[in-house]
Amino acid sequence: MNSFTEENYLKAIYTLTEQSNSVVSTNAIAEKMNTKAASVTDMLKKLSDKKLINYQKYQGGALSSKGKKVALSIIRKHRLWEMFLLEKLDFKWDEVHDVAEQLEHINSDKLIAQIDKFLNYPKFDPHGEPIPDANGKIQQQRSKSMANYKKNDVLLMTGVVDHSTSFLNYIDKSGLALGNEIRIKDVNEFDRSLQITIGKKNTIFISNDVAKNILAIIK
Repeated sequence: MNSFTEENYLKAIYTLTEQSNSVVSTNAIAEKMNTKAASVTDMLKKLSDKKLINYQKYQGGALSSKGKKVALSIIRKHRLWEMFLLEKLDFKWDEVHDVAEQLEHINSDKLIAQIDKFLNYPKFDPHGEPIPDANGKIQQQRSKSMANYKKNDVLLMTGVVDHSTSFLNYIDKSGLALGNEIRIKDVNEFDRSLQITIGKKNTIFISNDVAKNILAIIK
């Protein structure tokens, strides 16, 4: 069994490689984990001994097939817990991440399978990130930044790029949420700000910076 810290490292390496098999530098991992490079080197050696990564001295490491499987399992648990907290326990979407960080280390395949079933097998978490299935397969959405769409487009909000508490609070106060139907009523030629209608009635203005951080697909 892997320790919580080992699992966190595997998840961090996976995130840094974005599903590729490229080598991640020690410094990049140290920055991601908010720790010293020497500590990272020690951990990479431990993970290498467990055959979870392919370690290259002075360069860093890349996930092995075994390590990638563990990383995807942790990510799956994290994102399912986020959905459970949001949908069933009335957590706000800016609150679920920190709690899920703790719950993701519970080692029970049956529990996660039951949560997945209870939630009706969601494909995406509250932030629009894909949830790996039990086999580690991920369904990608062809979402684009809302800033890339044009006047009169009718969209479905699928996620956000910025996961910070301040941005998520802003989105909540604006009345935006995943699954919203959004119509772009106008695009300001000067600053590319948008006038949008959420659902049938609620019309608001959002800046170009906000639009860049909202993901959507054509409905």
